[in-house]
Amino acid sequence: MEFSKISRRWFLGALLLGTPAVVVADAFWLEPRWIKVRTIRLARHKPSHRLAHFTDLHHKGDRQFLQTVIRKINAASPDFVCFTGDIVEDAGFLGEALAGLREIKAPLYGIPGNHDYWSHADFDVIARTFAATGGKWLMDESVLAAGGKVNIFGAKCIRIPQPVLNPATKNIMLIHYPEWIEKLADYKFDLVLAGHSHGGQVRLPFYGPPVLGFGVGRYDLGLFQTPSGPLYVGAGIGWFHLPVRFNCRPEITVIEI
Repeated sequence: MEFSKISRRWFLGALLLGTPAVVVADAFWLEPRWIKVRTIRLARHKPSHRLAHFTDLHHKGDRQFLQTVIRKINAASPDFVCFTGDIVEDAGFLGEALAGLREIKAPLYGIPGNHDYWSHADFDVIARTFAATGGKWLMDESVLAAGGKVNIFGAKCIRIPQPVLNPATKNIMLIHYPEWIEKLADYKFDLVLAGHSHGGQVRLPFYGPPVLGFGVGRYDLGLFQTPSGPLYVGAGIGWFHLPVRFNCRPEITVIEI
């Protein structure tokens, strides 16, 4: 009996002492490179379109990780791909990031994020890369995709846009800052995609993210039903400030509409 008590006490003590080390290992070494592929079906019946969404690449020179991202996107076999900002923080990594994005085997549509501006990334070069996939770099403009059946409008992350919707198609809105959805209440979209939040990168159980950036508001991660239609905020791929993620893995989202 005494041995049993000692064993239990030893186990509980070891668990308490070891838990912080496990959390740190998960947050700094495991989760930042452990990509999740999430599938969401918004269509009530048989979906007509399948798209992949990723955001906040923040490429910093890890080619192997970038190649894994591209492989997972291609493996999902989407009709087209949407990106909602922040390719890089340092324009020195832009060429390498774009070389990876050129390997996406579906039309890639995207918009800039705040870090794309702050890094002085060459938007002309980015636009040529997106065009090479059959897609488009969108700067407060729209384009028809999926054989003319989907209208994608992309905001250039400077001011609240005034999108032009197409009543004959599905309408998808790309924004970087999730909180902008509240300024788009006069519009009705089939889907709005956003990034920027990274899901907080660290999400505490029963609490959520202790820190969020500007332009996020209550739209930190996941699917939200709004007056403008369903809004999906991605967890992002890369990281900012610290190479840490906890309870918030990098994410590629496959959405069926």
